[in-house]
Amino acid sequence: MDNPFVAVRRALAEGRDGLWAVEAQGQHYVRRFAARERLILLGAGHIAVPLCAIGQMLGFAVTVVDDRPDFADTARFPLASQVICRGFAEALEQLSLRSGDYVCIITRGHRWDDVCLRAVLGGTEPAYVGMIGSRRRTAAMLELLAQEGFDRDRLRRVHTPIGLSIGAVTVEEIAVSICAELVQCRRALPSAPCENELAQTNADPALLSYLAQSPEEKALALVLSSRGSTPVKSGSLLAVNAMGRIYGTVGGGCGEAEAALKARRLIGTGRSQLLTVDMNHDVAADEGMVCGGTMTLLLQDLSRTVEKENNT
Repeated sequence: MDNPFVAVRRALAEGRDGLWAVEAQGQHYVRRFAARERLILLGAGHIAVPLCAIGQMLGFAVTVVDDRPDFADTARFPLASQVICRGFAEALEQLSLRSGDYVCIITRGHRWDDVCLRAVLGGTEPAYVGMIGSRRRTAAMLELLAQEGFDRDRLRRVHTPIGLSIGAVTVEEIAVSICAELVQCRRALPSAPCENELAQTNADPALLSYLAQSPEEKALALVLSSRGSTPVKSGSLLAVNAMGRIYGTVGGGCGEAEAALKARRLIGTGRSQLLTVDMNHDVAADEGMVCGGTMTLLLQDLSRTVEKENNT
């Protein structure tokens, strides 16, 4: 059996979405693994440090830009995909903004904010542009740019002051507010999903690496549908080996334990089956936990899917 996760990983490495088609009882589903969006932080000051860490946790490939060598330092941003020490306009030209990028203008002052925004407005419009600063100061800057001839509609789409209004005070709280706005923007973007495309689109590197490369016998559990207050939505995925080790998740708790146990029993059989997990009347409900609802999962033996990525 060909290993579909090899192709998924290859697509992601090339910056494309990976697609995995599955069938269950005559119904076809598509699980999309979304390529990592670039989060470009223009400014490497104090807010950029937690913002880089949280952004990476949310699945962004973070690029940090600053013209100060002491700040644009890979040791300062160990989780960044790229750290660039150049002038902001030059760095943006080098990066060549794309429509799927997220840009945060968080420089050390008004002068550099202006340079960054002008450079951003001169190219392809990213999915998100946010600029730090007081409401009065940023409004004045946007009005000046409008008077100079920059497109007013595009200026209105700049998120400023940056971040959701959550009463943030510390740099860490401000970073959380910015990342919350990034997620809000990401989830609001229009999409053209395939027919029967599953909701969850994250790409767990450890899980995909295991599925694509490990030759050991294993099975998977994939959430096909959910109803009610379930901990995860369709598309959530885990793999389990013969020893019971789990990669990924379908929500944790009793539901995940049941799915992993029954998937594990399929290892070596070449079979698949559907499983309905009802969380309305289990231990979680007895202990007053908030999750409930039901999930339908596909359990499938993958023990014969042994093609290694380096053999393709």
